[in-house]
Amino acid sequence: MPDPVLALDLGGTKIRAALVHGVGTDEVEADGEHAVVRLERIAEVPTPAREGAPAILGAALELAAQVRGGATVRAVGISSAGVVDTARGRITHATDSLAGWAGTALTAPFAERFGVPVAALNDVHAHGLGEARFGVGRGRDSLLLMAVGTGIGGCQVQGGRAVLGAHGAAGHVGHVPVPEAEGVPCPCGRTGHLEGLASGPGILRLAARLGASAAPHDGRELAAAAARGEPTALEAYRLAGHATGRVLGALLNVLDSDAVALTGGVADADVPVWREALRAGIAAEAMDAVASTPVLAASAGSHAALLGAAVRVLEAPPAPSIPPPAT
Repeated sequence: MPDPVLALDLGGTKIRAALVHGVGTDEVEADGEHAVVRLERIAEVPTPAREGAPAILGAALELAAQVRGGATVRAVGISSAGVVDTARGRITHATDSLAGWAGTALTAPFAERFGVPVAALNDVHAHGLGEARFGVGRGRDSLLLMAVGTGIGGCQVQGGRAVLGAHGAAGHVGHVPVPEAEGVPCPCGRTGHLEGLASGPGILRLAARLGASAAPHDGRELAAAAARGEPTALEAYRLAGHATGRVLGALLNVLDSDAVALTGGVADADVPVWREALRAGIAAEAMDAVASTPVLAASAGSHAALLGAAVRVLEAPPAPSIPPPAT
């Protein structure tokens, strides 16, 4: 059995790491179809998001060393928030959720520390790749992943490879304009984008604008209010779901994916009115040729980004590794 991949997922609230066994095109079951994958030593720590890039990198390196322990690893794969220049292993753009993250040289410190090949990609790209290879995308030629939670992101996987784009920014589906969001501020600094209206925080703000008598503090409270039949909560989810569906229908017109995988806190919440509105929004925009595209709940689980990061480093290896320091 080949040595495992050390995989990390750097997010705005937590950093996860694990040893990933059985990822690689040459490692399959006897039936020749399904990869045998196993994660071990899964661990996580809070992200010191407000302390700046050196603190974030330090926490990630220490967690990686802890998870590796005395094991030999063949590569390090990193999933990270922000726009990633995959060729250089750098963060080119990032939101304020990770202070000072833009401009960070991400892969070099790991190569220096562990002396193996290292590759990094955006967290939603990693999630999409993991879902395509080990979730509902398995056996399909293409998959569009849409993550609807604190933000809204996406990833198109074609032929088993994530579409990254010329600048590593492909899949920012939350920054597609929709009429329902006209005048609504977006975290990117513009107005009128889907994310400002239909992300988790966007729906909370929408409910407040609609006149919620007791403004919910988080998504769980808002979902509970919708379950009780409170009109403003229901209307907020309806508007957000319909706008999300419209964008999804338009994306299907462009990409013609085999299937769509939905994930994220909003998508995973038990809010029937949101899902009904999503379907209606898709129907309003999708051409007949793509209107019946399956829209499925993601199934690769909470570690999909770790799996995607492990796949990426093995199938698109970076420059030769840096040898570890002499001891």
